[in-house]
Amino acid sequence: MRQAIQSSTEVEESPLLSTGFLIRTTIVIALLAVLTVAISVGGRWFGARVSLAGNTDSTAPVTLTIGQDTLQLQENTIRFPSQRHSGTTERADLYLAWPQMQGYSSENRDRFDDIAKSPDLIFLQVTQATMSRDMSGRFEPIYSHLIDPTPHPFANGMTLHKLRADTGYGDEVLLTAPRKGGPDYVVRCLLPASPELTTSGDCQRDIKVGRDLSVLYRFSSRHLAEWEHIDAAIAQFVETRLVNRSATSR
Repeated sequence: MRQAIQSSTEVEESPLLSTGFLIRTTIVIALLAVLTVAISVGGRWFGARVSLAGNTDSTAPVTLTIGQDTLQLQENTIRFPSQRHSGTTERADLYLAWPQMQGYSSENRDRFDDIAKSPDLIFLQVTQATMSRDMSGRFEPIYSHLIDPTPHPFANGMTLHKLRADTGYGDEVLLTAPRKGGPDYVVRCLLPASPELTTSGDCQRDIKVGRDLSVLYRFSSRHLAEWEHIDAAIAQFVETRLVNRSATSR
């Protein structure tokens, strides 16, 4: 009897949860808390990265050398993440909101993210020039032999030239306009059948900037009325970012 009472007392006094179990439980709870915080922070970071979709609002400077020219650009104007580091490169792909001529930011992100608003973007490709003449300079020696002989009046003081069917340009046309003190403005376009079908790449033109840069830019045909302003803005944007500005040929 006495032994039974002692055993009963020992049972009653034994803790329901051992110290080891409590320690293990505390560790598990702590790990779960840390994991929850990590998922929360990581989720916000990943969500932000997904929402940027390759864009960046960083204005950190990137210095790129292309051929004989060196440009200093902001990260948010460079289209592809792989090009957002300083060094020597064959080309730089840029995108800018028109008419502000600014890169991606939280204020204008809808223009970069919403395809319906992409016609308000201008895309640039900056490379070392491989031809001695830009698009305006190529009209007489090259394009004049590829167009139909009959020009057609177009809006905004421009003239439309249809490219011959055997040239391989499909439905593309050339638009030209006179400029004071220089050769005619020339741009190649694939004009949409209706205004709602315009894209950010309806028209393209290239110009020469700096010592030896060719700047090919694409823009929406809905902005053809602003052709002169766009051309000047593109040239100014690149020229003002040349590290060797004193050597520019313009």
